[in-house]
Amino acid sequence: MLSHSPGMMNIGTIDVYLNKLGANLQTVVYSEEEQENEAWRMYMERKNVVLEFLHSDLSLHLLKRHHKRIELLKKCSYYIEILPKHLALGDQNHLMLPTTMFQLIDPWRFQRMKKVGTIQTKIQLLLLSDLLEELEKGREELVHFLETHDMMTFLSRWDAVKPRLSSLSEQMDYFLAMLVPGRLYVKHRLVSDVGITKIPHIRLVLSTKMPVMFDRRESVAHEDWVSLKWFVTSQQPQLEQYELSFKLLEPRTPQERVHCGIMPVTSHTCEIHNLLPDRLYRFTVKRAETYTLVYEQWHDSILLKTKPYLEEEMETSMSEP
Repeated sequence: MLSHSPGMMNIGTIDVYLNKLGANLQTVVYSEEEQENEAWRMYMERKNVVLEFLHSDLSLHLLKRHHKRIELLKKCSYYIEILPKHLALGDQNHLMLPTTMFQLIDPWRFQRMKKVGTIQTKIQLLLLSDLLEELEKGREELVHFLETHDMMTFLSRWDAVKPRLSSLSEQMDYFLAMLVPGRLYVKHRLVSDVGITKIPHIRLVLSTKMPVMFDRRESVAHEDWVSLKWFVTSQQPQLEQYELSFKLLEPRTPQERVHCGIMPVTSHTCEIHNLLPDRLYRFTVKRAETYTLVYEQWHDSILLKTKPYLEEEMETSMSEP
């Protein structure tokens, strides 16, 4: 019989050892594969979260719509509305309020509140532009992150991406809330309590009126007169007072420099006669200023050139036998 030294293993022992070692190696390989699959699953899950956010809250289509909305708001007219505290903004019942309400309000205090309303409107429009710019930058960051980072880098930086998503979501909510003009902060009472037994409970809010815009198709220039038409984009058109102005561009004589005018209009159409033929005019329309107006920065203008008389004379001569 062969004797074995204490430090050596026999063939059977070696086979058992190799079998165990192979099984352990197989287990290690399998665990690494599982880890890779789990990492891939986590990567796709988190990537889809970012993609869903980009396709919904921060989609290019939605951001373009917000851009148009802000541009529209910059063209709107802003007014102070005086409402009882139990009525909401837009409630038609406030139209039944007695006209004596303005008689109870201190004119000096009301003028101060108009200035507050003007400042608040300007700040709100600036904030909307800044918020939208931040949202657009955030979208660019997320798109760049998706396009330039591999799976391992994406997962390693997820703790920084997740709060960024939450921050952008909160900014979007704040932006949407800012799209609607809000309540004015009244520090001092507007109603003087001198001689009034019961001071009415009122609140002030900012209301918005859509811009007045010329109808480019229906506004036409003739030889010495023009026919103008404008509209207001709103669900409930109301009869309003407008102010229409015209001015001759590039006057040729000192007399022509005063060829301009302003006229009040109570409808959505107007004709202006006694114009010079074959000349370029600028026409501007806006709402007539009222006591409650606080901000109106933009007015629509249109350029029209009158036709020369020669066209009509040539047409008449050609039609004669």
